[in-house]
Amino acid sequence: MVEWTDFERQTIADIFGKIDYETVGAAALSRTLIVYPWTQRYFGNFGNLYNASAIKINPLIAKHGTTIVHGLDRAWKNLDNIKEAYTELSILHSEKIHVDPDNFRLFCDCLTITLAAQMGADFNADIQAVVQKFLMVVVAALGRQYH
Repeated sequence: MVEWTDFERQTIADIFGKIDYETVGAAALSRTLIVYPWTQRYFGNFGNLYNASAIKINPLIAKHGTTIVHGLDRAWKNLDNIKEAYTELSILHSEKIHVDPDNFRLFCDCLTITLAAQMGADFNADIQAVVQKFLMVVVAALGRQYH
């Protein structure tokens, strides 16, 4: 079980309680697909992904990015039981969709960059450390069924 300080709990609640899910989700998933183009293979039915401009304006990518970031609600609202909270999603991604578990980490890296850009100077090293810890716990929970 992961131990969370009061500062970490408050920081996570503050960030994920205030972000614009649509903006952050779309930007983070678009960045993932542009920077790591091999991740596009899971989105073959999402239409035009031929270049960065097409990815950035694709409404299906934006919608799915929002869905992914909303999926983090499950984690920040269940900090003391993230692994159990993600059991169903872990099974879905490992057994049905067959997503490479490293893609979760790649998305989280892009999400961190997106949050930093949105938060500006407020995204200092202490905040980044909390975000990284939180997202890596989520990545571990999502990848649990792969082991």
